Amino acid sequence: MRAQTRHNLKTDQFTKTTIDMAEKTAHWSVEHQSRLIIIGVIALVVVGVAGGTWYYFNQQDQKASVEFGAAIRTLDTPVRPPNMPAQPDNPSFASSSERATAAHKQFQEVADKYSHTHAADFSHYFLGLTSAELGDNAAAERELQKVASFRNADLAALAKFALASVYRNTNRNPQAIDVYKQLAAKPATTVSKATAQIELAATLQASNQPLEAKLIYEQLKKENPASEIAQLASAKLQEMK
Repeated sequence: MRAQTRHNLKTDQFTKTTIDMAEKTAHWSVEHQSRLIIIGVIALVVVGVAGGTWYYFNQQDQKASVEFGAAIRTLDTPVRPPNMPAQPDNPSFASSSERATAAHKQFQEVADKYSHTHAADFSHYFLGLTSAELGDNAAAERELQKVASFRNADLAALAKFALASVYRNTNRNPQAIDVYKQLAAKPATTVSKATAQIELAATLQASNQPLEAKLIYEQLKKENPASEIAQLASAKLQEMK
């Protein structure tokens, strides 16, 4: 198989799994989540992965990318329906928690063994996501805060977006609001201004600040006409009546 073909397959796998995991950190309805973040996630893949140096810069990066790819494949492995036995020829997990635990271990190994590679940076992000999925909010916060400080602005923005969700899930809405405001004020290719604002408005609404939320929804409709985000904002405004 040609090197570019192998690279494209790896990139496609990373994109799909990143989207699936990122959806679990958001608070939108499922039908809107993927549509609103997919462009940003793909942009992250292009910036952080598609450059040939990510896979082939040196031997360490190449080894790290192989193990990172294995962890991504673990996250993409299906979960069996209840009471269905495992099939030897078709890898699967009994639960999403079992899958997250297995992937978490693999990402931790990449982060520990190849600490100075791009694969390690992305692994820390996924360590945060899998920790959150497993209910370990303290570990999720620790990992996501680490990634939020990275120089890669696009990856850092994704980490902040997930971190805000952790704050919300642990009843710290004021901290989540601050993070969403930061992301809206300084958007990235992975987290747009509108993406941050829709979550900001939802968090304000949940924090008994309906007037502030309403203003943001109205702004979203005005600045993003005939878009998915405008439709979602309109629906939220209807709910508030």
